[in-house]
Amino acid sequence: MNAAASAALSPESFSALALFLRADWVIKGVMLGLLGASLWSWSVIIDKLLKFRALAQDADQIEDAISAGRSLEEVAEAAGPEPRQALARLLQSALRTWYEARASDGISEAKAGLILQRVDRGLDGIIARESEQAEEGLGGLAIVATASPFIGLFGTVWGIMQAFQAIAVQKNTNLSVVAPSIAEALFATAIGLAAAIPAYMAYNKLSGDAGRFTSRLEAFADDLAGVIARRLSDRV
Repeated sequence: MNAAASAALSPESFSALALFLRADWVIKGVMLGLLGASLWSWSVIIDKLLKFRALAQDADQIEDAISAGRSLEEVAEAAGPEPRQALARLLQSALRTWYEARASDGISEAKAGLILQRVDRGLDGIIARESEQAEEGLGGLAIVATASPFIGLFGTVWGIMQAFQAIAVQKNTNLSVVAPSIAEALFATAIGLAAAIPAYMAYNKLSGDAGRFTSRLEAFADDLAGVIARRLSDRV
């Protein structure tokens, strides 16, 4: 940077847009990649927050209906043939096995045990699929949270190298010579942190939400298995 360019520096020269436009292609690539990762992580965060809220509301609806005294059969029928609520799918799976058992000629103690195993397998399969869907996208958030600071650090190291190169070429250690390159380098780190911090916080929160949702499904499934077990014992 020559003397005229140095004199032309102003606060606007260090704005986010100015730093990006002045950066070389490596740092621009780092910045664009981090911005893309940040936008993607925010889309996942917002989508997951809305989905977990909807899942909680659906579960509350099913549990409130049962707590109000409605029979399991009534709740399952009200959910429709292809319910979107996870608890309703668990309920219909358990009742479907119960209907098949009730339609048989007789239920011995050994047969009752096999029926309960079928109920458990059906419920476990639904829980596994629901848990997988609840955790979808969280792995990507973890990658953004852990990798973004290092990618930003790479941009910083590259920018510092450019600053030293400017010193060597111009044989000038004046701060106005190296300040722009250093600012570009630090800006890359700032973008990396801006991408990583929300992703890290959201990952921890959403992982906890997914775990609590899975626990809720497991508790409901245990209650259903207990109900089917009592019905079977009455027919043995």
